[in-house]
Amino acid sequence: MTTPSPCTESYDTRFDQLVLFNAELELLADGFRWVEGPVWFGDHNCLLFSDIPNNRTLRWSEQHGVSSFLQPSEFANGQTRDREGRLIQCHHRSRCLTRLEHNGSSTTLVSQARGQRLNAPNDVVVKRDGSIWFSDPLYGLMNDYEGGRQPSEQPPALYRLDPNTGAIEAMASDFDGPNGLAFSPDERKLYVAESGAPGVAEPRQYIRVFDVAADGLSLSGGEIFHKITPGWADGFRVDEHGNIWCGAADGVHCIAPDGTLIGKVLVPKRVSNLCFGDRFHSRLFLCASTVLYALFTNTRGAQTP
Repeated sequence: MTTPSPCTESYDTRFDQLVLFNAELELLADGFRWVEGPVWFGDHNCLLFSDIPNNRTLRWSEQHGVSSFLQPSEFANGQTRDREGRLIQCHHRSRCLTRLEHNGSSTTLVSQARGQRLNAPNDVVVKRDGSIWFSDPLYGLMNDYEGGRQPSEQPPALYRLDPNTGAIEAMASDFDGPNGLAFSPDERKLYVAESGAPGVAEPRQYIRVFDVAADGLSLSGGEIFHKITPGWADGFRVDEHGNIWCGAADGVHCIAPDGTLIGKVLVPKRVSNLCFGDRFHSRLFLCASTVLYALFTNTRGAQTP
């Protein structure tokens, strides 16, 4: 058994195996407004992340620190890579998903569903079959800070996009505010954050879990998996053992596949989103309000590429 680092709290021996006694929380960069959407590019040894209110996508590397990658970014939020390693971005302002091609050009993948404009795509993952799954809440339409107020044309929903045919289908429409999402390592389960309706006194806020059909074309279930406290679930990732690492008001909560909170990474600022990256895919990068942090762990992220 390992001894947890001073920046972690363990509530279960399962967590002790995932952290390192001699790995400290590292501050990589600060001075942003609200950072989100981290995605690791191992082939370029760098991290991309969104500074939403500043309307830019930034690049961080150990060698060069922070530099501008895309500005303006149309208030990009969540990001991931597809099966060919191309960058997929969710945009608040232009209410769409784009793909950055290998030649540097940008392709708009989807901007409408059911004959109406999307709201403000928030977070995105790509399944092994190449399908793109994304959340579409109202948050990015509600104020001028993260994209500019615009009217909503349809309710929030969770979508599946076939990038080859362009077909888009709502996989679940019973959300008030769908947010972060991630598949289990075997892709038989899909976890989705319900962050609640904006502006209500007592919003529904928890992580839901769905069973994914064998053909990958439908979901069932959707019951409550875990409720984050303090704060609420925003972005998260799953490690190789099926544990969920989720942003919270006091840092990162690690939740076992059975829904038990087994430990925390304590962070001075609210963590909005995170991802695994760096060598062996075992370094956890944390987007925390105005700051970018990192922590080496003893587990590896399940999300690929």
